[in-house]
Amino acid sequence: MKKLLALLLCAALGQALAADPTKIKVGILLPLTGTFAAVAETQRDGALLAVEVINKKGGLSMPWGKVQVEGVVEDDEAKLDVGVRRYRYMASEGVKGVGGQTFAPLAYAINAVVQKEPMPYFPVCVMSKDAYMKGKLADSTFSTAYSPWTVGYMAGRAAVQTLHKKKIFFLARADSWGWDMRDGVKAAAAEFGAEVIGYDEVSLGTSEYTTVLQKVKAAKPDVFIASQFGGDAVALLKQVQQMGLAKEMTIFSAFMTNVVGKAISPEALDGVYSMHYFYYDLSGFEDKEAAKSAKEFTDLYRAKYKTPPDAYAVIAYTAYMEMFRGFEVAKSFEPAKVSAALMANKGAFNTVKGPAAWREDHVATYKHAAFLVKGKGPTTRKNEWDLFTVMGSQGGDSVLPSLKSLGY
Repeated sequence: MKKLLALLLCAALGQALAADPTKIKVGILLPLTGTFAAVAETQRDGALLAVEVINKKGGLSMPWGKVQVEGVVEDDEAKLDVGVRRYRYMASEGVKGVGGQTFAPLAYAINAVVQKEPMPYFPVCVMSKDAYMKGKLADSTFSTAYSPWTVGYMAGRAAVQTLHKKKIFFLARADSWGWDMRDGVKAAAAEFGAEVIGYDEVSLGTSEYTTVLQKVKAAKPDVFIASQFGGDAVALLKQVQQMGLAKEMTIFSAFMTNVVGKAISPEALDGVYSMHYFYYDLSGFEDKEAAKSAKEFTDLYRAKYKTPPDAYAVIAYTAYMEMFRGFEVAKSFEPAKVSAALMANKGAFNTVKGPAAWREDHVATYKHAAFLVKGKGPTTRKNEWDLFTVMGSQGGDSVLPSLKSLGY
């Protein structure tokens, strides 16, 4: 009898310790090898910085005391089978939440697993608009980025409203990234009184753009908006510069990061407009609170990594800080409670670039969803990371697809 009581007591104690841990693990799952590795490394760094910030405060503030966090990093290789398998392994090892993915189709595949087996999941990539349709995202999935439709809409709106362009030539990538962006550009053009007078599309990995650029030149648009990203953008803008297109029209590379911008020659980046999720130097920006917050974060990031934070690092940092806030507000690691906590108080939260809130579709709305930037040439740069001048920003619910259009 005494042995039975002792065993029951040990079991109860073990369950209590499991329920009230002093340390937890969270998964950081990214394509650290392959095509997206350079961007994935910045995402990993942003996630690990969030873990460090929490631990330097003593850990998560939970009802039973402080809880330290360990970030477990794995490589998803941007492959569906590898990523899903490694996600499942992380889940089996008892992580309390997972974030990651640079390859949007993999994020959607993992979300499908989360639908059936709930886990706080924070994709940190730009997923297709279709992924946000009602019923598609799991109740415990939260996206700190937005869809390519929003990127296209903001680029088109900036081209028309800020740069006063009326005739647009749009170059899509022949997949959901490019097609969603095309639809966003068209929506902005229709809303603000412009016209898409030319259109073409090329596949991911295209390196030769001469034929397309001859078509752009012949169309004589006011602005050439291109959806190409990463190495594709580097190749495209090099050829745009070689052909002298910037002398005939405004060049707008729809979505930019510092990693991509730095790979483009100063001569080719000079005068090119882009939307940038986060640019570290907001010193001349009109929103002084956002500028102050961005500088504080930049100083923190530089102290650890010796470079300014890139956009995707901030997407990941924001995701993990929200995951941790969800744990603390929920006073629990249970997915349903964490989701409810994040949606409380109209979903409001703060970020390093200003206030934000979670919408009903679990997509973040930001006061500054993206910054309109203009590339600097070789004579105006002060250092190797002085890539852009911030010209303004866009944000709020209006830059996202309406909830009604998503089935809500």
